[in-house]
Amino acid sequence: MYSTVLSGALHGVTAYLVSVEVDIANGLPAFLMVGSLSTEVRESRERVTVALKNVGLNLPPKRITVNLSPADRRKEGTAFDLPIAVGVLESMGMIPKGSAESILFLGELGLDGELKKAKGVLPVVQAAAAGGIRQCIVPKANAKEAAVVPGVTVREAANILDILHYLMAGQDERQDILRVISVDTDSLFREAAHGFSGGRLRYDFSEVTGQESARRAAEIAAAGFHNLLMVGPPGAGKSMIAKRIPGILPPLTLEESLEVTAVVSVAGLMEEGEALVTERPYRSPHHTISQAALIGGSAVPRPGVISLAHRGVLFLDELPEFQRAALDALRQPLEDRSVNISRINGNVTYPSDFMLVCAMNPCPCGYYPDTNRCRCSRTQVGKYMGKISGPVLDRIDLCVELQPVDYASLQAGKKGESSADIRKRVEQARQIQKERFAGTGYRFNGDIETAAMEKYCGLQPEEKKCMERLYHSLQLSARAYHRILRVARTIADLDGAEQIDTGHLMEAAFYRPSQEYWGH
Repeated sequence: MYSTVLSGALHGVTAYLVSVEVDIANGLPAFLMVGSLSTEVRESRERVTVALKNVGLNLPPKRITVNLSPADRRKEGTAFDLPIAVGVLESMGMIPKGSAESILFLGELGLDGELKKAKGVLPVVQAAAAGGIRQCIVPKANAKEAAVVPGVTVREAANILDILHYLMAGQDERQDILRVISVDTDSLFREAAHGFSGGRLRYDFSEVTGQESARRAAEIAAAGFHNLLMVGPPGAGKSMIAKRIPGILPPLTLEESLEVTAVVSVAGLMEEGEALVTERPYRSPHHTISQAALIGGSAVPRPGVISLAHRGVLFLDELPEFQRAALDALRQPLEDRSVNISRINGNVTYPSDFMLVCAMNPCPCGYYPDTNRCRCSRTQVGKYMGKISGPVLDRIDLCVELQPVDYASLQAGKKGESSADIRKRVEQARQIQKERFAGTGYRFNGDIETAAMEKYCGLQPEEKKCMERLYHSLQLSARAYHRILRVARTIADLDGAEQIDTGHLMEAAFYRPSQEYWGH
């Protein structure tokens, strides 16, 4: 007897619908699975066989064939256990023919018949909604995640027997068997907004002592979505400032939250019962991380740290200690805001629209140019700074040097400006940019390309003279010139100014990478 059940498979952070076709026929007992399957998908036959046996449903001694269509696209993951089990039960005649029609099934089966958490449920349910499917049955652990997709009725199930009873029941009786899950996304974002306004942030800029220039640089970077590099000795507060940058970024919109949640779901990092990721991501990998783990990939492509930082902050501490190849691999994602991974089984694209924040010591010992404490030679300092390639440095708009916090500032205990106050200015600057770039391919000042500089960063005669003096006195390169203009445009937006003035240019020039270290 033949049956077909609907499910879905992942391709990057998107998904496509899969028909799970099951046929049970006379012949030598066998359980065959076809359809370009990975190892974990092939192992479904053992999980399904044992799970059904342990709930009292033995498979008949016949030839069982399962095909996952389209058969030419590779299937991965353990979420096909449930649709395969449902298809087998329908082919056995345990559930009425057609009772599973127009329902998407997704979930991993335990050997006792329990439904376990699956990866990538959100993208699959989104694909179902786009394909006109209006009902999905998923594990209890994934129900809230699936329920954020509008237009789809999501039912949670704890084990395979609950689903069997549901499909065997009449339409009127079904409502009491599997519970419909709904999620109020507005309340989720209200709670997140309360954490920004009425609640207390875990990391607040008011806790940072001194370092006014670094605080200001962080504000400019957040307002214009510029990449930021902090250089300073150990204990100056570089990591402390980086941890507080997500708190001054505007809250995620629903669209952004769905993008972030999709990446986290595909990576299998969603908390059980979690519906949406409503906080800006903050990722801080150790400098020993491999290129594949940072960018994404391996034999079976998976999202890397840069994709998990999508719409948030990627913080690279001890920047020169990272592998040179890993840092250079950031160049394309920083430019395209996405990363394309090519493997023999096909190409996968993951989003990687993140704000890069880096921190580093000025030399191997960390105390250059303090000759009383630094014992590094000029050659050692040059070699250390040279670990960062020019193309990577070219994508960093702001560079700020931090000095050790003095004793008097520590003893004074004076609190700085709070993250909430800084965020208000950042949001105002972001709104100006939203209106400025409406209908263009740009979103932030940090995106402005060289060809559009005159349009968006045009200077008046007096400002042109100022910029000419800066260009010659600081011996700027062309890329440093455009970098200063982009930053100056953001500073002007923070001030609510229509035009860039000399003060904005002078402040932007202050945040250029130091000539002492890099020579431009």
